[in-house]
Amino acid sequence: MTQYTKPKRIWLRQHPILSENWVQDIIAADPSVLGLGDLVLRDRERIHPRAGRLDLLLQDPETYKRYEVELQLGATDENHIIRTIEYWDIERKRYPQYEHCAVIVAEDITSRFLNVISLFNGALPIIAIQLQAYEISGHTTLVFTKVLDQVERGLVDEDEDAISAPTDRAYWETKKATPKTLGLMEKLFELVKEADPEVELKYNKFYVGLIKQGRAQNYVTFRPKRTSMTLEPKLPRTDETDALLEAAGLETLEYATRWNHYRIRVTEKDIKTHTDLFRQLINAARDRREG
Repeated sequence: MTQYTKPKRIWLRQHPILSENWVQDIIAADPSVLGLGDLVLRDRERIHPRAGRLDLLLQDPETYKRYEVELQLGATDENHIIRTIEYWDIERKRYPQYEHCAVIVAEDITSRFLNVISLFNGALPIIAIQLQAYEISGHTTLVFTKVLDQVERGLVDEDEDAISAPTDRAYWETKKATPKTLGLMEKLFELVKEADPEVELKYNKFYVGLIKQGRAQNYVTFRPKRTSMTLEPKLPRTDETDALLEAAGLETLEYATRWNHYRIRVTEKDIKTHTDLFRQLINAARDRREG
């Protein structure tokens, strides 16, 4: 018969040996214990002049999203939430090329402060995680429970008309692009239709997207201009994709962290030479959206 051992809840704030540094050690050694994915440690006790030290800076190796993590043994308090938001704000201003999220970790996230944090959530990306410590058969274990998740912003194509008014091909040909750059876009669109024949182009004021059965499907968007045409597949940034683009010699603009897409300038020669690569990127973006 399997024996059962009842765990005993302990409070680290009053513990004579286990400390906040010990908890930091645990998270730094294995950031996945927080339940935020397979993150990596970027820094610890990160100095912010005139603001103190950020406990932990973690990063997603695929999306490059950064998490500013503050620990609090015991219950949350005013100073804790202010520090967390302040460190997040400093980091996002210092490194705007990354997406940032503030993370509060505390042993007791009270209903009062949960309500306060909820007021910020949506305007500020904040995650609240409750830390619980238990003794089991002479060993100590930690359990991290997410009690408040980050509110994800709606994608552009989920509220498209609120951001960009619909237009037509004639508008783009006369106001934004040229027949040549629109022709490049249409050649790439042929690759889209190979695996998704029902999809159509949807012309908007700031970009050309995709629509299917009356609903936007912007896993790929296009930005034809007077002198160039940019393809934007919605894919998380990875070293593998970066290497493929670099090996192909394609011209890439800065990765759009906010919208999670690559920006690739495409020429007539690129389409002829790298048709398979463009097809691979488009299909990967579609598969990711469809899950």
